[in-house]
Amino acid sequence: YNHDHHHTGIGLHTPADVHYGLTAATDRHRHQALAAARTANPERFTTTATPAILNLPDTAWINPPIHETQQNKTVQRTAA
Repeated sequence: YNHDHHHTGIGLHTPADVHYGLTAATDRHRHQALAAARTANPERFTTTATPAILNLPDTAWINPPIHETQQNKTVQRTAA
């Protein structure tokens, strides 16, 4: 899932792409492929504008790590 599922919320990247910092390389590859397709078949595209690349989050988490202050509160609640 982390390497195969492309999420719309993270620019159609996989969670692994975001986590390992591979989004810039993937975006460059996509841009090159799109430019080549436009050059080879311009009649298939309705615009000449390059699609905007979405702003991506710095990290992607399903369960983010607990910060020390949050962890202390959790320990206090469970001990009571």
